[in-house]
Amino acid sequence: MTGLTAAVAALGMAATLAACGGPGSDDVTLKLVAADYGDSPANSSQKYWDKLSAAFEKKNPGIKVDVSVYSWNDVDAKVKKMVADGHAPDMAQIGAYSDYAASGKLYSANDLLSIPVQSDFLPQLAAAGEVSRVQYGMPFASSTRLLFYNKTLFDKAGLTPPQTWAQLQADAKALKARGVKIPYALPLGREEAQAETMMWMLSGGSGYTDDVGTYSIDSPQNVRTFEWLKDDLVGQGLTGPTPPAKLDRAQAFAAFTRGDVGMLNGHPTLMQMAAKKGVRFGTVPMPGIHGRARSTMGVADWMMAFRQNGHKDQVGKFLDFVYSEKNVLDFSREYDLLPVTNSASDTMADRRDQKLSQFLGELPNSQLYPVGKMSWAQVSAGVKREIGSAVGPNGNPGATLGRLQRSADAAENAE
Repeated sequence: MTGLTAAVAALGMAATLAACGGPGSDDVTLKLVAADYGDSPANSSQKYWDKLSAAFEKKNPGIKVDVSVYSWNDVDAKVKKMVADGHAPDMAQIGAYSDYAASGKLYSANDLLSIPVQSDFLPQLAAAGEVSRVQYGMPFASSTRLLFYNKTLFDKAGLTPPQTWAQLQADAKALKARGVKIPYALPLGREEAQAETMMWMLSGGSGYTDDVGTYSIDSPQNVRTFEWLKDDLVGQGLTGPTPPAKLDRAQAFAAFTRGDVGMLNGHPTLMQMAAKKGVRFGTVPMPGIHGRARSTMGVADWMMAFRQNGHKDQVGKFLDFVYSEKNVLDFSREYDLLPVTNSASDTMADRRDQKLSQFLGELPNSQLYPVGKMSWAQVSAGVKREIGSAVGPNGNPGATLGRLQRSADAAENAE
């Protein structure tokens, strides 16, 4: 009897382990940490994930999905701490993946996704998710950036949207003369200074890296760009009362929706925000020195799956569901973002999504952050800290960009 009791107890323990998601079990709870794309509790990403998870669980009995949503200010740090503490989530939908991939903590996309799903990613986004030619980062949401302008303010001043830097400056001067509080909003505060920086670098003919992927932060073109910003825009009092180093993107967007901003760079979400406040706006490609910029900035946020908990098959099932055309479209339409798959992009090209067509049209020729570099997170953090000082009253663009270049080189060589 003792042996039988022990056997029954062992079987009971095995059943308990299976119910908790032991190795080989299909009865598991997957943990996902995700970023919040909503701008209020009413459209929090938690609601999107709860609805999607419920639909998945109904089709896949035995697999539960527990989603925790955090603001963009907190989510990357939250995942980093979880990993450092030895409690990595099964999946994370955050801003960067390469350091986790390079340290062997992630499943590859090939480990997880079915062939039709993996091949459906837009090629340039799939390539941006690679480390050493293996895709670990799965693009989740994307956007491009355009120059927004307040149509009401432009009409009153008799202006047309700018195509060159000189025209942008002239429009800003005309708006200032009419009492517009912030003719051009230049958010170089820490929230997203790396984005505004890259948009201006691209408009000046350069970028964070050169054509072979080497950091080129202090290129002559970039130095010239920031000298122009310092002397011809900030120095002329055309960027409003808040110093660019102290102005965050959220503040700039809020000011635009109040009608206080003439022009600023923005992503598709700003359309919804401005429309809710009744602001008439237009969008045009970012001006360049002598004409429209050669390319705009593209941004992708990433889904990744950690190896630690060993739930490869269940994670794969869930992600195949996440990346279905319907779910990709639902998310993109909810938050005015661009889809990351060919199938959803083709569908979004119809009239229903006309408001996103200009952003969608910029995506194929857009340039993304160098997210495949392990050093990028450190470089980006340095840009957030320092770039605003380059355009201040005592700023020295060449010196600031030189410091950032040296830091980038050191970070790259340390990998």
